[in-house]
Formats: sequence, structure tokens, C-alpha cells
Amino acid sequence: MAQYEDKSAKLYDRFLDGDMRALEQLVIEYGDSLTRFAYCIVKDDAAAEDVTADTFATLVIKRKKFRGDAKFRTWLYAVARNAAIDYLRKNGKNSPFTGLENVLYSSCEDDVMNSQRNQVLYAGMQKLPESYRQVLCLSYFDGFSVKEMCHILKKSAKQVYNLLSRARSALKDILVEEGYSYENF
Repeated sequence: MAQYEDKSAKLYDRFLDGDMRALEQLVIEYGDSLTRFAYCIVKDDAAAEDVTADTFATLVIKRKKFRGDAKFRTWLYAVARNAAIDYLRKNGKNSPFTGLENVLYSSCEDDVMNSQRNQVLYAGMQKLPESYRQVLCLSYFDGFSVKEMCHILKKSAKQVYNLLSRARSALKDILVEEGYSYENF
């Protein structure tokens, strides 16, 4: 596979060489978006924050090597996804739901969640199965390409396209059922 050079990969290399400020910059850069993504999986505000902390702890403790098979951001989301799945495995599939309003105004305060459109999309997504929430969160809120989602979700491009199509269709049905015009989304 092609080797990628990006700012985040260089920051991570600096951290591995002992520069703790580089890790702080990575946390600032990715903390909120990883928490939002983790929430799409665990559906609990506090648990999503724990998953994000566990993701960065994994980098610190295990000092995982970034091979450069994909962009650093893609690799980091894959680590976060694994941490979220581990959390669900350890704590049971039925994690408590603390309420969408808590997530929208606490751990997900970044600009992406400030528009009403995104809040409606995010609220509708919470009614979908976990696999649909993951792919929509990666696509709508984090702007990942299908190729990047393949790496994160460990699925083929055809599987991601199909999953994305089914997820969008299910989300459309939910939004229409709740009285929203899907064309606005």
C-alpha cells in the first residue's frame, strides 16, 4: 500500500520520540470527533469519553506503531472503534443511554454539531442499528471517504457502499416518519 505523509503522523512520531506536547496536540485535534464517533457505538456520553481516553491511553501505553498504510486519522479511528467494541464487550451490549441532549451539548460541542440540521441527523441516527450509526457518523460528521471507512470498519468497498446505502435509506425513513423533509438533508 502507499505510504502517507501527514501532519498527524508526524506528531505521533514526535510523541514516540518523547515529545509529550505532540500527544497533547493530537488530543486537541481529535478528542471531540473521536468522542462523537465513540458515542455512535456505545450510546453513552460518559462511556464515549472513556473510550476516547482509552484510545489515547492505548497510544501511550502500547506505543503502537503507525505503519502508514492509511492516513493517521483513519488509523486512529480504527483504534477508537476497537476500544469502543472492547468497552461494549466488557460492559454488555446494552450500555445505558444518557440522552441525546447531553451529548449534543457536552462532549460534542464542536462546530459540526451546532447546526440544527446536524442535530436532527444525529438524533435520527441514534434510532439506527450500531453498524448504520458508525458508517453515517464517519461519512456525515467526520467526512471520511469510502476507502478510509473500509480501513476503519474492516470491510470491503462493496460492503461499505451497501451499508451506507441501507443506513441512509433507514435514516430517511426515520426523518420522514418524524415529519422532516429529507430533501433538506
